[in-house]
Amino acid sequence: MSEITVDYFYTHGSPWAYLGHDHFVEMTARHGVRVRYKPVFLGPVFEATGGLPLPKRHPARRHYRLIELQRWRDKRALPLNLQPAFANPAPTLADCAAIAIQEAGESPADFSHRAFRAMWAYDKDVADEHVVEGMLADAGHDAHALLAAAKSDAVKAIYEQNQADGVALEIIGSPCYVLRGEPFWGQDRLDLLEEAIVSGRHPYAP
Repeated sequence: MSEITVDYFYTHGSPWAYLGHDHFVEMTARHGVRVRYKPVFLGPVFEATGGLPLPKRHPARRHYRLIELQRWRDKRALPLNLQPAFANPAPTLADCAAIAIQEAGESPADFSHRAFRAMWAYDKDVADEHVVEGMLADAGHDAHALLAAAKSDAVKAIYEQNQADGVALEIIGSPCYVLRGEPFWGQDRLDLLEEAIVSGRHPYAP
């Protein structure tokens, strides 16, 4: 049987990706699924697919988002600050660090776990080089080399390509898991993703 691969589009700036990350990593490991980590900047994705950045959404949508975050915070039993101190800086450096880890042949799973916690539970600035370097070291990576790689043109090009790949696959937000071309948007779709992995069914299409 051929190896099952899931493309994992996410950004550390997404609380939804944070809420689903550990569950997704555990589930895919349990089923022997290969994960291709695809950190992505959401701005161009929203522009291409008709989405709106959070400040431009209607108050009713922003309010419902806060209710859902509290529901899933309790469901996943994870610490979550609804108004993190450093929510506005772009998570580009942390996203690119995850790309650099994968390009070095290692898994970004533990680093991303730490980056999500840093931003969404511990009020740390994941745009700060010292913070990112510390998380790389804590995750057991060559922090100095990978921080340099994260700032390189080569990694930035992959970051941009991930945006293009995501738009082509019709992802509409973070996280989005793509199995055999079928997108599963949102960490609340992880049970459906697991069912598709286990059953081996053909992907659904529009």
